[in-house]
Amino acid sequence: MEIEFKHIAVEGVFHSGKTRLATLLAQRLGGKPVLDRAENPYLRDFYDEKDGAAFLTQLVFLVTRYHQQVGLIQRDLFEDRIIADYIFEKDKIFAYQTLSDDELLVYDKIYGVFAERVPKPDLVIYLQISPSTLLRRIAREGTALEKNISEKYLQDLIEAFDFFFFNYQAAPLLVIKSDELDLAGEGDFRDILDQIGQMRRTPLFFVPQSYEPRESKKR
Repeated sequence: MEIEFKHIAVEGVFHSGKTRLATLLAQRLGGKPVLDRAENPYLRDFYDEKDGAAFLTQLVFLVTRYHQQVGLIQRDLFEDRIIADYIFEKDKIFAYQTLSDDELLVYDKIYGVFAERVPKPDLVIYLQISPSTLLRRIAREGTALEKNISEKYLQDLIEAFDFFFFNYQAAPLLVIKSDELDLAGEGDFRDILDQIGQMRRTPLFFVPQSYEPRESKKR
């Protein structure tokens, strides 16, 4: 199958499967995987709710992601396919969940300058999961820091991601219901490739065959 998109970004909250899917797409379609794996020396202080840590944490992520994204401009997007596991705008979603109003005034000024200079993907894939799925995945595979995150914060974060992407218009958008997404087998991944091949400008919502509401499984 011929995929026309040269710059694909996969998004979702942590433990949504975005890095796994981005890596698989890079392997199958051919391209450079660009992964959001920035180390942040202030992250522990942020989770420990130390004064000022949220602002410092967010600035480190913002600057690191900016430098990584700007580096993509040096590549010829018409020759090299790029598949990232985040979009630059994702940084702002987290900022509005964690920063105070005064901190946001400073953050927004820096973000505005950076955002004008980063390349835009020509396809975005959003892996949507429910709060209950995120909680289960954190309990099963999360770090010690992640397991200390409050359920309220996780709920608010998912709502913020949903709101952002349900209003997203900067690029063609494929939303995938991902609570039961099985990327270990070939079936769901092949179906995702088919959906990508059918993508146009209009947003597309896709429910994989593996998905089944947990309420149905209890019957």
